[in-house]
Amino acid sequence: MLESVQLIYELYPLGGASISLVFGLLIGSFLNVVVGRLPVMLEHAWRQEASEFLALEPASSGGATLSLVTPRSRCPNCKAPISAADNIPIISYLLLKGRCRTCKTNISVQYPLVELTAGLATVFLIHHFGLNGTGGLACLFTYALISLAIIDYRTTLLPDQITLPFVWIGLIANLSGTFTSIEAAVIGAIAGYLSLWSVYWLFRLITGKEGMGFGDFKLLAMLGAWLGWQALPSIILLSSLAGTIIGLCLIAFGRDRNHAIPFGPYLVLAGWIALIWGNEINETYFKLLGVL
Repeated sequence: MLESVQLIYELYPLGGASISLVFGLLIGSFLNVVVGRLPVMLEHAWRQEASEFLALEPASSGGATLSLVTPRSRCPNCKAPISAADNIPIISYLLLKGRCRTCKTNISVQYPLVELTAGLATVFLIHHFGLNGTGGLACLFTYALISLAIIDYRTTLLPDQITLPFVWIGLIANLSGTFTSIEAAVIGAIAGYLSLWSVYWLFRLITGKEGMGFGDFKLLAMLGAWLGWQALPSIILLSSLAGTIIGLCLIAFGRDRNHAIPFGPYLVLAGWIALIWGNEINETYFKLLGVL
């Protein structure tokens, strides 16, 4: 089966890219479910745990148990079930003109943007790495990064349910040196966590405030496990630069400077850049330092 698909990619590049695009769009549709439901599921679980710990009445779920597969997708406003015909990535959004078929409420532009991002990323990654194990892992890694970036942007949460498994997946992937050596991956996971952990405690000791959340430590550990310790300096530099520039712009446009700005999306962006151009960035970086 894989050989047949590879043959299509070789003989008909445009057809192969179309297959990658459709697959990525479908994955993007599922990622919308993840970013919409996982924070709600976590909040419900935390309420249940708090109720049990305090010996209170169990928190009511208010209906059917929510999971990533059930119940069926519904309009957030009128709760009308969304039919399969209205759930086709990108196409349904355009046909419905960005509105719910039932109540005509605007549908968030997040849905088509996530689908399109996942679709285009899949096309690019398969072209860049090839239709092989490395390309597949790069896509899986990217889908996780997209989910984390959006969840953190919307809720300032970076769920352990994504970051921690992907630390292990990265280490397992690098047992065969897929993206870096296993030694560099292990050191990267440790250094990624401890570097931001140290910054967090230093900032807290100096200011008495929390500058970032523990989820950021785990996200950088995940990036280190996938890309190796060599990628961490450029990831931290790029994400800090992007965060500073965007943060100053938001403040200039009237955002409260005391309002927390999630750091996860900037780490995600820097990590994805390192996935694609990490070797070139590292070579330039170490040459500037006189290491190479």
